Amino acid sequence: MSIGIIGAGNIGLAVAKTLSRAGIAATIANSRGPSSLEASVAALGPTIKAGTREQAASADIVLIAVNWSKLPEAVAGLPAWGGRIVIDANNPVESPLFKPTDLHGLVSSQVVAGLVTGARLVKAFNHLRADVLASDPHADGGRRVLFYSGDDSAAKAEVGALIERLGFAGIDLGSLAIGGKLAQFPGGPLPNQNLVRMG
Repeated sequence: MSIGIIGAGNIGLAVAKTLSRAGIAATIANSRGPSSLEASVAALGPTIKAGTREQAASADIVLIAVNWSKLPEAVAGLPAWGGRIVIDANNPVESPLFKPTDLHGLVSSQVVAGLVTGARLVKAFNHLRADVLASDPHADGGRRVLFYSGDDSAAKAEVGALIERLGFAGIDLGSLAIGGKLAQFPGGPLPNQNLVRMG
């Protein structure tokens, strides 16, 4: 199973750090090219490499974490997804003001799914701050919780297994329409809830 990350901001690098800590290889890309990521990747360890957007997008599982307004550009012109898994780690806000985007009644992951036609989309890795996400998932005698949701049960099972492999406790929130809304920032009740599952 290969993993790609499109977006090398705070969340993309936090996910790369959790993958590196677990010894899992991944390719991370941004809009400025691999050379711009040399220092960031060097700090993450040997399992994480910088690549082009196309290289990251060719992986079996592709996590996308970019500024909301840059999403269309980030996925434009990529090869067909062909049923591969896309993890939507985005929130419909723009930093630094975190002004919410009007989605006209849609859940943000439904918008993202429309941009990656042919992919099996799972919402995950979006509800914790980057510094918390990058920290050790074993905390206070338990494991930090990561929520995920999606409409494809097999894709969710694969993402859930990855979450567990990273040391987190995964909780399946159901479909994108329900679970995606619960974990969406802003508006959902679960973002920034740093929960730990005991036992």
